[in-house]
Amino acid sequence: MGRHHDDNRRVKVIAGAIGLVAVAITAATFTASQAAPERRTAPSQATETLRQKASVPGTAWAVNPDTNEVLVTADSTVTGAKWDNLVSTVDAMGKGVKLERTSGEFRLFAEGGDGIFAGGSRCSLGFNVVTGDGRPGILTAGHCTAAGRQFSLAPNGRAAATVVESTFPGNGDFALLTYNNRNADAPSEVDTGNGRKVQIERAAEARVGRQVQRMGSTTGLRSGRVTGLNATVNYPEGRVTGLIQTTVCAEGGDSGGPLFSGNDAIGLTSGGSGDCRSGGVTFFQPVTRALAEVGARIE
Repeated sequence: MGRHHDDNRRVKVIAGAIGLVAVAITAATFTASQAAPERRTAPSQATETLRQKASVPGTAWAVNPDTNEVLVTADSTVTGAKWDNLVSTVDAMGKGVKLERTSGEFRLFAEGGDGIFAGGSRCSLGFNVVTGDGRPGILTAGHCTAAGRQFSLAPNGRAAATVVESTFPGNGDFALLTYNNRNADAPSEVDTGNGRKVQIERAAEARVGRQVQRMGSTTGLRSGRVTGLNATVNYPEGRVTGLIQTTVCAEGGDSGGPLFSGNDAIGLTSGGSGDCRSGGVTFFQPVTRALAEVGARIE
């Protein structure tokens, strides 16, 4: 009888121990479930951290305001310690900052475009505009003006436009040229080839996900979508901020050309990576900001 009583006590002790273990496991599980949420860095803080720790040629970052995410892109030149530093910088910022690779290398598409030439280089005309004093003018990429101050509309042609203002690198990639002939015919339209033209009625802001088209003298009419805003690009020639990131392809000679959607002027081709055979990433100067900076308008 005593032995059975001892057995019962032993069973109770074992059961109690199991119960304590179960309580401990439950407590541990509960504690884990109540752990602090995964770290998430605000876009403004993330971009500042990237500027301080990851500003090397071949890197870029842009913000998606709809999701509050920052997309960091590295081209093929970012390798070794530079790549390791970029990975660790992005990882440390946690959720909301994503890193991806792109083919090729970030470069300026500064060989030419839809017919403006200077110093042996060719760039694309972006949009015809009207200056603050009523003169007909041209918006194009700022880096194009490194080739010269006088631009013609044909190779080795007579000067047709003069650079008035240019920004590159720094806070943008845009330039204003004025036609040397005050009575020049400068319609507000984009020539998309084969006799087709698109009337441009206004300047508009880019939106992530918006379908857009680009025209350039090298690769013609191409399409894609906007993937990020307020992009910073670290070109070998210097850092440029405030750009639009897209999936539209471009190549040398497309620089300065127009990015548009319907009848809206959206951007000016700056640079990127890849080409129109393998694809890539292309960045654009927002037209709205360029117009505001140079005091011009689209009519």
